[in-house]
Amino acid sequence: MPFDRIMISKRHSFSTFEPNMMKMRSLKLMVLTLTLMAMNVLNSKAQTIDVSKLKPASRTDTSFVVGSGDTQSHLPMIIFKGKEKGPVFTIVAGIHGYEYPPIVAVQELINEIDVQTLKGTLIVLPMANVAAFYGRTPFLNPLDAKNLNNAFPGSANGTVTEQIAHLISTVIIPQSDVFLDIHAGDANEDLLPFVCYYNNTSTPKQTALARTLSLASGFEYVVAYPYTLTETEPAKYAFKQATQKGITALSFEAGKLGNVQTDQVRAIKVGVYSLLSHLKMQSLKNISKVKTISLDNQVYIKVPQSGLFYSELKAGDKVKKGEKLGYIANEFGTKLEDVVSTADGIILYKIGTPPVNKGETLFCIGY
Repeated sequence: MPFDRIMISKRHSFSTFEPNMMKMRSLKLMVLTLTLMAMNVLNSKAQTIDVSKLKPASRTDTSFVVGSGDTQSHLPMIIFKGKEKGPVFTIVAGIHGYEYPPIVAVQELINEIDVQTLKGTLIVLPMANVAAFYGRTPFLNPLDAKNLNNAFPGSANGTVTEQIAHLISTVIIPQSDVFLDIHAGDANEDLLPFVCYYNNTSTPKQTALARTLSLASGFEYVVAYPYTLTETEPAKYAFKQATQKGITALSFEAGKLGNVQTDQVRAIKVGVYSLLSHLKMQSLKNISKVKTISLDNQVYIKVPQSGLFYSELKAGDKVKKGEKLGYIANEFGTKLEDVVSTADGIILYKIGTPPVNKGETLFCIGY
């Protein structure tokens, strides 16, 4: 379903907001007014949602219809309206439906948020790619074989994946003061837990806040990605789309190989609560601080040719430039080529299963 019925109402100001954020957002909280056909999970009724008219200390659950016919799906959303005014903080999980730790963590979080003590508005998309989740499909939405994390800003009249991206781009992101996109290692990805943001020098205040929040998140490794997008280039990724639009954005990466690791679920939850505390949206005690390691540069080692990849290394291992990382063999067991590191650093993520295809990212090394 095209989202051309969406309207955004006037802003209203608020007083309880972190000083640097107040400057960034001109002392105003943008109010969500979504006028579109929405499907309630229980009764499939059309709804009009106006967050400014929601009662304080309330929770609203709804789902937006996307696609049509055999490719129709929905995008669930939960809005927590705090008892007091404050910033709009958006959390998105499940852009890749096979990345389970973020989805499980958010499922726990949505039953723990106390709207009585919440300041501001918390928007949660607990499962952005519903079809991929239930289809157990790595990376792609099985309804149109598209990667949602490569589809932003999307299209109102596009495929179901493009419509989801369009909805998030045009309705959710513009209403956000802080945008958090939570990921994990997909079915074939071995991954070191880290928090990341884009070093967008054209929006220094937002970038500085993204770094500050990253340092406060409780993750040991903080990764800064370079930002080179022009205003008209497609962002592809959700939190890069937010960054492009001048929103403070960051991403958690926790979990690996398409499994649920309870320690990574906990790390995600600690990270979210740490951000809520830092934004003064909730007063939380016992938020632990860790010594952080900043990795502001990355090199990507691509698969030189398709085959079976063998390596004894794992995410988090330190490597040296020129070090052998593994090798590729063909289906007959013949060794084809060694894979060698091009930098000193730490493996952020790698392909953790044998099959590899030419041109894929085999290793990302941070330093």
